[in-house]
Amino acid sequence: MINTLLIIDPQNDFCDKAGALSVPGAHDDCLRLSSLIKRNDQKLDTIHVTMDSHHLYHIAHPIFWLDRNNENPKPLTIITLKDIKNGEYRSAVPQYQLYAQEYVATLEKTGKYNLAIWPPHCLIGSWGHNVYKPLAEALWEWESTIPGRVVDYTSKGSNVRTEHYSAIRSEVSDPADPGSRTNFALIERLKTADNIAIAGQALSHCVANTVRDLVTTIPVEKLIVLTDVSSNVPGFEHLGSEFLEEARSIGVRLMSSEEFLA
Repeated sequence: MINTLLIIDPQNDFCDKAGALSVPGAHDDCLRLSSLIKRNDQKLDTIHVTMDSHHLYHIAHPIFWLDRNNENPKPLTIITLKDIKNGEYRSAVPQYQLYAQEYVATLEKTGKYNLAIWPPHCLIGSWGHNVYKPLAEALWEWESTIPGRVVDYTSKGSNVRTEHYSAIRSEVSDPADPGSRTNFALIERLKTADNIAIAGQALSHCVANTVRDLVTTIPVEKLIVLTDVSSNVPGFEHLGSEFLEEARSIGVRLMSSEEFLA
């Protein structure tokens, strides 16, 4: 049996209380996850970690947009196609106006999340981009147990023209950027495992979308969502609950970090 752990975006900006997009519960999630890794260092064959990696200028950050008063929207603002057509919001860079409208229209047409404006977070090279220290130390310890064993890190989100919740693909792919399209290399690495346990931040967004993409490419019986090591973005708790019900209904196993590999 090959056991793997897929950890979604366990970074300071999500997991530390001082983070730009701090998720309540994420600190304790990381402690439980660290404990899981340490007590199962011989049973965990591979570990994959995704890293949200953004530029300051990004379609889901305030700097991309202006409102009627020429001010940037506040974080957690939702921008709809109707808002853009009515002139409530426009691209701060004029040449992006048509693209921005088409992007939001595509989100709505495909049933994706409406465009949410987030605080600038996980900026490349910043403290917020780093893996949260308690978990980072557990990962280093796991690597040191067997020389030559390494954690597999995957970056996502550096394309400023699209959101990238899922570890597998962006919300709207950019034809000019292969990194925004389906990450078949990661899928193939995950496929080698018999059990794929999924954890990280946030349950309501990046964990949920990653699992939804994985079930289209990997047998559902391989997938496990660890329910006590992922939390929801405040105000979006209903999305996390809906996702867990959805996952259970299609056969994804739900269990705690204590139950996995017990």
